[in-house]
Amino acid sequence: MCYDFISPVLKIVVFLHRKSQYISIMDLKEIGQEIKARRATLGVNQRTVAELSGVAVNTLVAIERGEGNPQITTLIGILDTIGLQFEVKPKVMEYETM
Repeated sequence: MCYDFISPVLKIVVFLHRKSQYISIMDLKEIGQEIKARRATLGVNQRTVAELSGVAVNTLVAIERGEGNPQITTLIGILDTIGLQFEVKPKVMEYETM
C-alpha cells in the first residue's frame, strides 16, 4: 500500500463553534446549511438576519444555498449575528489518530 501524506502543518480545517459542539465544515454549502439551520432554530427570517448582518438578502440567500464566493468578513458578520463563530485549527490527519 502506498500512502500520500501531507504535512499537518499545511492543512487547516474550519469549524463552526456552537456551545461545546464542533461541526467540521468542508465547503460553503455545508456552511450555508448550518447558517440556515441556526436561523430556523432562532425563528428569524432571512431579511432580519441580512439587515442585522449588514448584507443584502440576496447575499444571504446565496450563502445559504452554498453559492457565490462571499468574503470571510461577510460570513463572520452573519455568523456573529446568529450566535455562531469561525474557529480555525490544524486538521487531525488520519494517520495521527492510529
